[in-house]
Amino acid sequence: QVQLVESGGGLVQAGGSLRLSCEASGSIFSINTMGWYRQAPGKQRELVAVMVSGFRPNYADSVKGRFTISRDNAKNTVLLIMNSLKPEDTAVYYCYAHLRSGTYYNDYWGQGTQVTVSS
Repeated sequence: QVQLVESGGGLVQAGGSLRLSCEASGSIFSINTMGWYRQAPGKQRELVAVMVSGFRPNYADSVKGRFTISRDNAKNTVLLIMNSLKPEDTAVYYCYAHLRSGTYYNDYWGQGTQVTVSS
């Protein structure tokens, strides 16, 4: 069984920084993609940043230049450094992975971690 466990998040003032990390564990043969999505109250879940193996990171336009994603493939972890945070970044952030556990690749999600940016 695969689990994505997130850490980080919390409350920060506008202009501040936060760090989110996520570790994938369990019976994992290969990870194709790891990244982060977020969902604000009353809105749909949206992509924040993802890293597909062999490709450059992909960022939402709203976070480009402020957020940085990185992966440690040896540890099956993904890190999101969030700088210059804005109130509109407030949301529940979900770790995401597209990985193979068994025969096929499937999508997996973490439980979510709250990020609140006060003005």
